[in-house]
Amino acid sequence: MTKTTTNLIGIIIVILAGIYFYVMYCSECNAENQKEAAVESEMVKPTVPEATSYPFSFSDGDFAYNLKDNFNFNVSSASFLEPLSQNVKDAIVPGLKNFLTENANKVINIVGLYKNDEKNPTAFPNLGFARANAVKNYFISQEISSDQINIDGKLMPDMVAEGKIFLGPVGYSLGEKSATLEEEMSALLQKIMADPLVLYFDTGEATINLNASQRQKVADISRYLDKVKGARCDVIGDTDNVGKRRDNIRLGQERADFIKSYLANNGIAATKIKADSKGPRDPIASNDTEEGRAKNRRTVVTLNN
Repeated sequence: MTKTTTNLIGIIIVILAGIYFYVMYCSECNAENQKEAAVESEMVKPTVPEATSYPFSFSDGDFAYNLKDNFNFNVSSASFLEPLSQNVKDAIVPGLKNFLTENANKVINIVGLYKNDEKNPTAFPNLGFARANAVKNYFISQEISSDQINIDGKLMPDMVAEGKIFLGPVGYSLGEKSATLEEEMSALLQKIMADPLVLYFDTGEATINLNASQRQKVADISRYLDKVKGARCDVIGDTDNVGKRRDNIRLGQERADFIKSYLANNGIAATKIKADSKGPRDPIASNDTEEGRAKNRRTVVTLNN
């Protein structure tokens, strides 16, 4: 064997040894590095919070429901999504309806949930109250008496939507009718009559947005109408004396009709609301000044029991 051949064989052996050690050791290093990189990537990957889901659940002794289904709502909406689950429908009628009919001293408490970053397009103090009111109205449509239903709203900052839908943002409980309900309603009537809901309009305008105080007054009026049999709500439109009297009577009626529609669209039964116009007939301030005329352009919402 020549010296050249021997050198060539030596070179080949060195190359093969290098390949062997690379495959045995460096490949393992690469695999380990890739594994570590994958773990680090998984650690920094943002986690999506699981959607919250509240059941249709309440109990009173042997009478109880605990359903996964419930009334669902879009984000920033007070209208529940349809179709409603058949399980929930069956729980309400005949279940809840029969229970409340047989137990006249019992009430169902409905608490609507909401987040503080949701918009509240309703006339009520918060979106949770409005959601509870929507559920209440469904119960009433199923012939459950409104005087056996209490509603409220509750801030739930940890609530998580599934896409754009909140799953069951409504809670329930059964309780006893208030022993002092008559006294409470008498006090509420006095409160509303002493400080009625008064809405002011710009010249020629018949639309308005409610502030927080006015929204609470709507909630009070709604509660009174629910609890007191035969109670009615009067909406009276007033105007200044600028222009023809006939036109002002029409404008006052338009304003009263707008508020009636507004209240009805927010869940107060239209049959319990009477809208009328006094036009310029009953000013509360002088029409000789702009300030006085502004006070006269109003709609007053009060109770008639």
